[in-house]
Amino acid sequence: MENNYIVSARKYRPSTFRSVVGQEALTHTLKTAIATGRLAHAYLFCGPRGVGKTTCARIFAKTINCMNPGADGEACNECASCRAFNEQQSFNITELDAASNNSVDDIRNITEQVRIPPQTGRYRVFIIDEVHMLSQAAFNAFLKTLEEPPEYAIFILATTEKQKVIPTILSRCQIYDFARITVPDIVRQLQYICQEEHVTAEPAALNVIAQKADGAMRDALSIFDQVVASSQGNVTYQAAIDNLNVLDYDYYFRLVDTFTAGDVPQSLLIYKEVRDKGFDSQFFVNGLAQHLRDLMVASTPQTRVLLEMNDDVSQRYVAQAQQLGAAFLYRAIELCNTCDLNYRASSNKQLLVELTLIKLCQLLDPARDLEPRPQGLKPIAAVKPSAAPAQPHPQPQPQSSAAPTQPQAVPPAPAQPQVARPVRQASPVRMATSSTRIMINKPAAAVAPEGSNEKVVSASEVKREPFTQEQLLVAWNDYIAANPHEQVLVNTMRMSEPQRVNDTLYRITVENQAQVEFFEASKGKLMEFLHNNLRNDMLAIEVVISDTTSEHRIWTPREVVEDLRERLGEPFNNFIKEFGLNLA
Repeated sequence: MENNYIVSARKYRPSTFRSVVGQEALTHTLKTAIATGRLAHAYLFCGPRGVGKTTCARIFAKTINCMNPGADGEACNECASCRAFNEQQSFNITELDAASNNSVDDIRNITEQVRIPPQTGRYRVFIIDEVHMLSQAAFNAFLKTLEEPPEYAIFILATTEKQKVIPTILSRCQIYDFARITVPDIVRQLQYICQEEHVTAEPAALNVIAQKADGAMRDALSIFDQVVASSQGNVTYQAAIDNLNVLDYDYYFRLVDTFTAGDVPQSLLIYKEVRDKGFDSQFFVNGLAQHLRDLMVASTPQTRVLLEMNDDVSQRYVAQAQQLGAAFLYRAIELCNTCDLNYRASSNKQLLVELTLIKLCQLLDPARDLEPRPQGLKPIAAVKPSAAPAQPHPQPQPQSSAAPTQPQAVPPAPAQPQVARPVRQASPVRMATSSTRIMINKPAAAVAPEGSNEKVVSASEVKREPFTQEQLLVAWNDYIAANPHEQVLVNTMRMSEPQRVNDTLYRITVENQAQVEFFEASKGKLMEFLHNNLRNDMLAIEVVISDTTSEHRIWTPREVVEDLRERLGEPFNNFIKEFGLNLA
């Protein structure tokens, strides 16, 4: 049985400047040059793959040899030269694929053909595709011919990597940069092909194909053929994402809803659904980062033009973006980027992604606990701070707002769990920039239990009194003095005083990732202490790892001992005294 099927990339390859998709400005310039007779002897067409470089070179070669060009600058497709070109029998056009023919002999073969004038038409056109693949010797052999060709010879060089073409070649060419084809342009072309091929397709499905093509029309047509074949001519959104192994954006919309609700369990269950479908976790994280980026550009009218998707989907992004603040989106994108950077080095990749999701759920309310708070303990947001200065006591007791004049029985505070030391990964990743930030955003209003007399603090009651860095340092040192039993945290605080970044954001610098993780785990009590003492709930502490710490410096024995004294405190000093130890 004879098979007359032709793939769409060949069947719908443009044959006129008018039919080239997404390069209107460039094709207009070429048509104008042909109409005015201002033709250069060498052109360089550069840009991503599949955007029309070689196609435009062929159309250009056909048009300049057309005997009866139209008023719009297009070839007539009727003269002998055009017919010979359309039937691929034109002797005026020579093509060379430099990817596989990149030797000096191949270039010498071209230069010998340059000496032969055209038999019909006015120009001989030499198209060299992937010109950056030519060897250094081949480039040198080509230079003389390119600089002083016969008047009937025109060279069109095409490349995806302009930076690899030697400067002496670049200086002899007119350079045309082809742009990536936008998603709307690809979708319009696919809709036209659907009409021609009598294929039904959902706009959302064509949008998925266009995004998967990443700006390449040729790739979009190949993907389109694949989906049409698998769906038997009925291209639905579900068929497209199943066939192309694309993660449905609905998962990301649901995830962001869990972030805003602080629903950690549901976010982890959605991640499990994604893994059960066979998607790679790093692919999932990158997709989440892209989704958050799209929400960021959808949040303001000025940047919505950067959304490369159809109107129905873009409206959904706009609706969700209006529920989020810019600070949340910036921080969420940063967390996803950090997860992506650490993914390859992590020994427990699933846990890394799950920790990132937990942090994302806590962005809007960092004080939210994963476990329900026992009855009888007030939520932090409901505690009204005392106007008196904080006393150096490890656990101040709040006064009840229901009856301030009567002492109330307060349940004993739960014992603080002792932390042995931060757990290190097998292969810790050293960072030179911020690795963990403890950000206190606008506090969520606390919800009082039914029947209780607790006063709920609303957003309007958040403390915002200004404070100076000196006042912060006083409160910082007060906490150190009041909590000597928290040795690791206190030692970290002693070694790094907070430095001002802006009115409410301060930064401390630590030496390693373990200190970052421990500070993150121990931050709750410290931040509550600072907020109450400074009467400002907007204070945030950013923790960064010092990029000046040398990993290769060897400590002297005395430095080791001094470090142990500082970290272990009195028990270590007693050990030294008991055994009469000293350094020689």
